[in-house]
Amino acid sequence: LFVEKRCCCLQLVSKVSECLLQQAVLVVSGNLSFLNWLTMLPAIFCFDDAMLAWLFSWKGCVMQQLNHVLVREKRGKLVRPVGYYIRHAVSVCLAMLLTYLSIPVIKNLLSQQQAMNTSFDSLRLVNTYGAFGSVTKTRTEVIVQMTSDHRPDNDDSKWLEVEFKCKPGDVRRRPCLISPYHYRLDWLMWFAAFQSYQHNPWLLHLAAKLLSGDAQINTLLAHNPFAGKSPPRFLRMEHYRYEYTTAGRGKSSWWKRKHLGSYLPVVNLRQLCDVVRQQRWTIDGC
Repeated sequence: LFVEKRCCCLQLVSKVSECLLQQAVLVVSGNLSFLNWLTMLPAIFCFDDAMLAWLFSWKGCVMQQLNHVLVREKRGKLVRPVGYYIRHAVSVCLAMLLTYLSIPVIKNLLSQQQAMNTSFDSLRLVNTYGAFGSVTKTRTEVIVQMTSDHRPDNDDSKWLEVEFKCKPGDVRRRPCLISPYHYRLDWLMWFAAFQSYQHNPWLLHLAAKLLSGDAQINTLLAHNPFAGKSPPRFLRMEHYRYEYTTAGRGKSSWWKRKHLGSYLPVVNLRQLCDVVRQQRWTIDGC
């Protein structure tokens, strides 16, 4: 970006267009498209005014002024103000500074033990960022279950599962394509499965909302078995490992799952009220 544009115009257009096309393909095919949009926006600023001028009307005074400046620059009649050279000097110094500070970042990139989401200077001017430092080989999910039975510890208690908009739950439901949207609750539920509910206290907030029968929570869910009914008496969260079923076997299920154990023990709203008050959450019934 700091090279004279006449020397690298075609190369710049090619590289930026390639980046935009690659990100557009990921937006269409992926479920993390907000990261791709964030990548595409800065790439657009790599084009200068002359490259993007065709996108705008030439009737406006701003475009006429820009065209006049470009014509004078082409003819060599444009007198550069002092500020122009100052900005260029600052840009070159900034480029040299970032190049120097990026040396440990590049070393980290080439290392076999990369550190993700880490800053390498006290001012945090350069850092490593990535959605994932590594890719897991198994998929575990937290399944929220509720019941209106008076004795939840009975073997014949009927537990009904909460379905989220996109994350795996019902093994018969086809995996969804959510691009270009991003369901934050589903995203957080997936990460919560890697840890415990003690590391994710917001899960208790979610549980209290469901147990109180809060109608607003239904907008974040695909199916609440107690929507429009009396709130459930008890709630629990179970831990499952999900795997795809084999294609072509004639099965109606997209997933197969194995129960790993309890994630959040059986609770009712009264048991959660102490936590609700400590966290200063607003929950009906507490």
